This record gives sequence, structure tokens and C-alpha cells, in this order.
Amino acid sequence: MLDFDKLEKNILAFWKKEQIFEKTQRKKKGQKSLVFYEGPPTANGKPGIHHVLARAFKDLFPRYKTMQGFYCLRKGGWDTHGLPVELEVEKELGISGKKQIEEYGIAKFNQKCKESVFRYVDDWEKLTERIGFWIDMKNPYVTCHRNYIESCWWILKKLWNKGWLHKDYKVVPYCFRCGTPLSSHEVAQGYKDIIEDSIYVKFPLKDEFGTFLLVWTTTPWTLLGNVALAVDPKAAYVKVKLEKEYLILAEACLRVLTDKCQVIEKFPGEKLLGKSYQPLYDFVSYKEKVHYVVPADFVVFTEGTGIVHTAVMYGEEDFELGKKLGLPKHHVVAPDGTFTSECGQFAGKNVKAAEEEIIEDLKRRKLLLKTEPITHAYPFCWRCHGPLLYYAIDSWFIKTTAVKKALIRENNKTNWVPAYIKKGRMGNWLETLIDWSLSRNRYWGTPLPIWQCLGCSKQICIGSYAELEAYAGKVPKDPHRPYIDEVVLKCSDCGQKMTRVSEVIDCWFDSGAMPVAQWHYPFENEKTFKDQFPADFIAEAMDQTRGWFFTLLAISTLIFDRNSYQNVISSGLVLDEKGRKMSKHLGNIVDPWEIIKVTGADAIRWYFYSSTAVGNDYRFSLFLVQEVVKKFILTLWNVYNFFVTYVKVDGFRVKEQESRRVKENILDRWILSRLNQLIKTATQSLEKYDAFTASHAIEDFVSDLSTWYVRRSRDRIGLTAENGEDKNACYATLYEVLVILTKLLAPFTPFLAEEIYKNLTGEESVHLADWPIIDKQLIDEKLEQQMKMVRKICELGHARRKEAGIKVRQPLNRAKCKVQSAKLNDKLVQLIKDELNVKEIVWEKRDVKEPEVTLDTRLTPQLKAEGEARELVRQIQELRKKANCRLEQQIKVYGPKWPEEKKLREYIKKETLAKELLPGKTLKIATLND
Repeated sequence: MLDFDKLEKNILAFWKKEQIFEKTQRKKKGQKSLVFYEGPPTANGKPGIHHVLARAFKDLFPRYKTMQGFYCLRKGGWDTHGLPVELEVEKELGISGKKQIEEYGIAKFNQKCKESVFRYVDDWEKLTERIGFWIDMKNPYVTCHRNYIESCWWILKKLWNKGWLHKDYKVVPYCFRCGTPLSSHEVAQGYKDIIEDSIYVKFPLKDEFGTFLLVWTTTPWTLLGNVALAVDPKAAYVKVKLEKEYLILAEACLRVLTDKCQVIEKFPGEKLLGKSYQPLYDFVSYKEKVHYVVPADFVVFTEGTGIVHTAVMYGEEDFELGKKLGLPKHHVVAPDGTFTSECGQFAGKNVKAAEEEIIEDLKRRKLLLKTEPITHAYPFCWRCHGPLLYYAIDSWFIKTTAVKKALIRENNKTNWVPAYIKKGRMGNWLETLIDWSLSRNRYWGTPLPIWQCLGCSKQICIGSYAELEAYAGKVPKDPHRPYIDEVVLKCSDCGQKMTRVSEVIDCWFDSGAMPVAQWHYPFENEKTFKDQFPADFIAEAMDQTRGWFFTLLAISTLIFDRNSYQNVISSGLVLDEKGRKMSKHLGNIVDPWEIIKVTGADAIRWYFYSSTAVGNDYRFSLFLVQEVVKKFILTLWNVYNFFVTYVKVDGFRVKEQESRRVKENILDRWILSRLNQLIKTATQSLEKYDAFTASHAIEDFVSDLSTWYVRRSRDRIGLTAENGEDKNACYATLYEVLVILTKLLAPFTPFLAEEIYKNLTGEESVHLADWPIIDKQLIDEKLEQQMKMVRKICELGHARRKEAGIKVRQPLNRAKCKVQSAKLNDKLVQLIKDELNVKEIVWEKRDVKEPEVTLDTRLTPQLKAEGEARELVRQIQELRKKANCRLEQQIKVYGPKWPEEKKLREYIKKETLAKELLPGKTLKIATLND
């Protein structure tokens, strides 16, 4: 089998030696541009097969547009900050948590982080090169570089000046393992469906002994922080008797109780307002009024009991309600996720780990009505994978809600592939938008450039190093912690010291700032930035919808009132061949290098383009990629090999015949019509960023080319065919088709296209060629429809032969075709006769939806003799093959019996290049000396 890995490595060496990528850049520079943004990967881990998927699409469209005459500056990038990096370094150092990091030393820790993010750059660059992804890796943007951070500061200062960067005390998603809040777009990436016990608990009313308010919760740990219970004042509530106790709950929620309960009283929720109850836990002595029933508009009746437990510090709605009613803001949970020292027997225990103990305690005290397992989506940290808490904390926010309408407007202008993401995953996200929780209580990240006075608490935001120098007189070479923390300013109001706030920013802000920061705008490269903004095209996996895609949209809309990208491809996940997510636990992770060694990179690329529409998940395995090789790549290669082989045998000079567009043969006219329809379909599809439709159109064409055009043209070329215009036309047509086809394939399978194109044309590279232009004069839609009819009739005729047990080599007298349309022309009829090996076609015009074919299977002596002659040709060709005869090599054939009819003997000699047919005991051949 052809070694595609070796072939592609040879092409890589050629590209490198001749600087083909650089030549494509130089050739198009100064012309109209396609702007592409590279979503920056983090190089602290090796790239996987899902990275090949994203990079395949990132490479396709710049190649396509370059061939159309566009200049595409393809700048690489590295995402270097954030929790992922910190956690990896913690693991390497054998430490865990912020306390141990600070004991180790922030400077040393951040240095380790910096080293970590470049550890696998070589692996990334090698795989990037190997799969043919052309991108400038020599001059990448790097998010931890000094200039990049300064541009991020400039953006933050712009937001500060608009009043859109502010500090607030809110309930936010919080990772107690990492000790930092997370943004909503980070949380969106970490939800998992889990099964937990939800509980129904009884809060005793103070003024009604034996009566309880029934409450349902999925987070038992928050009961220690309960300060109120909420009801809907307008809803109907009931008091029921259950055995010896009385329970109060919403009438609409009676389903949660057994049939044994008896409704005693019905009343509006308003009647419950102000009633005091006994808390389940009274560890904290509050100064404010607590533990009473309050009104709320977020009470629902589709689940639970219609009475909502309120822990102000551990729920967004609870917190807002607490602010409105003046409920106390007091934590019973420390920042490390453990209960505080005032929490009795639970003090020092992790809140999630203590839930079973809490449930048992409530059960022992007869305050637990029942437990009920529930499957629900719970948020986990996207990097350490620990459970998140909703936790009240001081945090810095970007007021994205201030531009919510603009974000929705810009998203609606954007072309999403697949289209449903626009109104679905992204649209829904924007409709429920909250402010961006920006700050992180961590170490390795872009420092938040805000200084606060130790005296009067005045705050200033610094937007450049020059501004910082004007205030402080110096700027550290490394703007990271702890060096930036050592910069002290003087307060212009009170004269006291100003120190930097301790937080760094969300690493997703870094990547979302890349349209600006990759050019160190506005400090330099103003023209380049303007030329390269916005992007025409970006591509990443679906999980980036609420990640990089959102932060790009948010930052550019906040600063420039427009989106930073116009077209976006959002691809699905790469699963194993059984549809399971790849993981170390399942042992189903696929190493891209192992696949490349077997099939080459083109096959993987083609699989991702053609196996399913963008947006769907990909089932992936070596077997599935090998199927691509068999079905498509080898089919194309065999057509190419067929052409090259016979051109050499016939001594056909392509260049001399190329301009002689003699296309009298109906097969030539048909395939050229199909070719130009393909150019149209592929171009229109790629203009819509639809690789799936384009790749399928190419696959269908290659199948038609192989199974029909070449199949029906075999007798037109080679030494057994007559020299003349028809032979020349066939060669010229096939040459033209293959050359144009390689141009169409160049963005998809750059290696295969290069190999075929260079060998056929002798030109330097297919990637320096222009994209094919449609020749409308060659499109004959009527002929294409007629050829479909011809092929359908042939398909039915072959089925009838199979039913009758008669091989195609055996000629038949006639085929009868019942069709609705008029009879086909003589050239098309001849194709049917040749394919079905029949002497005559009889037409019957009938009212039928599909053609119907019957065969005359009666064999005359003459037909039998012709069939036997064809069988002899087949057997002799097999002997030639076994003897490794060259295509042009003449032979002598010995056999026990030859046809009596001279015409049939001449036919055998012509088809097998036999000089003589001689008598012999068995059929055998002898080669003649050249």
C-alpha cells in the first residue's frame, strides 16, 4: 500500500526547502486581506487529536482564500496565564493551595509557571507542521509578554474610565480548592450531571408547637447559614396533618407528601409573612432580625415545597433578597471551603464532605422528613475539577450588562457555523448575561492595574507603563507578581502610600484581548491593528462559545462597539468510535501521531471535513480514518495512477494537447460539465464556511470520475486503442480534470494535492496556483440529467444480470427499457450497450416513475463464442499480471482451443497485445524480446 506518511514528509521537506508558505505570503501581500485570528492554546501539555480538528479548519479557509488572491497574515499565539498552569506547577512541586504557594515564594512559583507554559512548544510546533497547518510560529503573540500585558492594561483603563470596571461584594461561583472566584463563562465549561441526595427538612414554628415549615434543598451544607424562609405571598399554602405532626407547604406541592396526609387549612402565603421559626442550627448569634418568613418573587412550585430556604451568603437570589430586607451578611464557611470555628461539631470540615453528617444529624433530631436522590447539573471548577460553591466575596467586575443590547446586536450580525449557535447556545447565554467576574485571588496572571490608597482609600487604574512610571518613577521589567506588588505610589489626595490590589485577572480576558494586544496596540502598530480588525474568520471547538468566542465579543464590543469577528466555526467534540468521551480512565485517548504514521495527515483532515457537518460530534478511530483512505484518497490516487501510467505507455505529451479542446466524446463533455458544477458548489460552500458540503461534492465527483468516466474510457486509451482525436481528447480531458481537481483539493488535502499537481504540471506548487474559475459554457445540465438516467438503467441492467447468473463478459442480444421520458440520443445509448454488453436497446415509453429494465437472456452460438473470447481475454490478462508484463509488452499465447472466427481471434490478440495465438495443452503466455 502507498506510504502516505513518507509521501507527506517528502512534501514537508520540499515546502521547507523552497519556502512555499512564505512565497504564498509574499505573493499575496498588499492585496485584499482575509483576517484570521488564532485562538491561543496553552503549551503546558501535549496536543491531542481534538487540536488537530480545530487546526484542520483553521488551515482550510486561509489556504482557500489565498488561492483566490487574498493575503492572510497567520499569526500564531500562546495562552500562558491562569489556573491551568498554576495547578500543573503545584502538582510538580508537590504542594497544594495558596498557603503553600506563598510559603514556597510567589517569585519562584511564577517562574516555574513561566517555564511550564513553554515546555511543550516543540510538540505543538511539530504537530502543527506535520498536519500542514500553515501559521507563523516564529513571531507569535504571547499573553505573558510585557507588551501584551500593557495592552490589556490599556483596555482595563478604558473600562475604568467608562465606569465599567468596579469592585463589589457579591455571590459568585467560587472554587475553595483554588481559593478564587470564577466567571460565569468559566463555570459554563464545568457543569456535570451528578446524583445527590436532596432533603426535605422541617423548620419548627415558634408560636405553634408541633407545626413545621417544610423546606426542600439540594445543598444541605447551606442550612448552617440559614437566616430566613421565603414564600410567594399570592400563592395558596396549606397546613396538613401527617401522623402526629402538622406541616405547612404550598398547595401546588402536595405531591411531595404521601397519601396519608390530611389538609387541615388553606390560606394565602401572605398569612405566613413575619412568622418566626426555630433555626435548625443556632451556632451564630445575629444582631439583625433573622429566622422569619419573608416574601420573594423567585419561589417556584415545579419542584420543592414552595417554601425556599434562604442563606444570604450562598446564593445569588438569596443575596439580593438579603440586601433588600437587611438580612445579615455573615459567613459560616471559610474561604478554604470549611465550616468556621463557630459551627460546633462541623467546624473545620469541608462543607461538601460534611453533608452526610448533617443529614444524619437532622435525621437523629427528627427534623428530616425524607431524602430523595436527584440528578442535576452541578458546577465544577473547569481546571481542578473540584465542586464549586456559590459564595459571597469581594471581587472586581466588568459591567458587561451595560452593553447587553450591543452584544446581542453584534452576535446577530455574526455568521455562525452551525447557524443554530447564534440564537441557541450563544444567544441564550447573552439573554441571561451577568457582569463579568474578572478578578482572581491567584498569582500567575495579568495583574489588575489598580492601586488603592492606604489612607483615604482612593483608587486609580493605570493604563500604561508610561503612566505607571509617571506616578512611581520606575516600572519593573517583569510586570507580574510579586514585582508589580512592590511598586508603591503616592496618593494625590492625602499624600499617603498607594499599593496595588492583590488580584490578577481572568486568563480568558487575556485571550479575548488578542485582537488588540497581539499588536501592542495602541502603543505601536496602529496601521496593522486597523488592517487586522475585525477578523473575517475564527474557529474553535463548541466549548469555546462561552469561552474565547464570548470574551472576544465582549471586549471588542465594550471598547469598539462592534464584534471582533464576522464568521465563526464552532466544531463538536472528538469522541471514540463508540461515541464515548476520550479519557485516560477509559483508555481510549487517540495519539494523533499514531494515526498519522499509518494514514498520513491528509486522511485525518479529510475525515474531519467530510464525516459529519460542523457542530456534530466526531466519532474517531484509526479504522474510521482508514475507511477515508480506501473510499476517497486511494480512489483518487488510482485515477491519477491510471492516467500517468497510460500517458507514459502511449507517449502522450500533455502540454502539446492541453489547448486542443476537442470534446466531441459525450463522456468528456459530461465530466467537464460535472467538473464545473463542482467548482461552483465547492466555491459557494466555502464562501459560507461550509467544508462539509464542499468535501462531499468533491467525494461524489471523484466517485463519478473513477466508476464512470474512467471505467467507460478505458477502451479509448492505451496501446490497444486507436490513435487519433478521441484518444487525445480523453487524455487532455483527464489531465484537465485532475489538474483542476488538485486545485480544489489543495486547501483540504494539501499534501496529496501538491504531489499530484507538481507531477502533472511541472509547476512549483499547487498552493501558488489560483483557485479554479467556472467555465459556464462547459456546463450542460441536460446532459448531466441524461447521464444519471443512463447510469440508473445500467445499474438496473447489472441487477438483472446478477439475478440471471450471467456475467457481464457474456454478450446478450438486447435490453428492453421502459422509461417515462423520450429515448436517449445514440451516443448515450451506445454507453448503455457497452456497459451492459448488449447488442441492442429497445425503448418503451411508459408511465413509470423509475426506469424498468429487462434482458433477453437467450444465448445463440455466436453470443456464446463472443462470451468465451472475452473470458479468454480475462484469463490472459491475469497471466500477464502474474508474469509482471509491462503494459506495452507483447506476448505469445498458447492455448488448447481458440475461436474459429477470425474476428474473435483478432479481438483477443488486440486486447492482450498478443502477436500469436498458438496451440498448447494449457493456457500460458511467453513474452517476446523487446
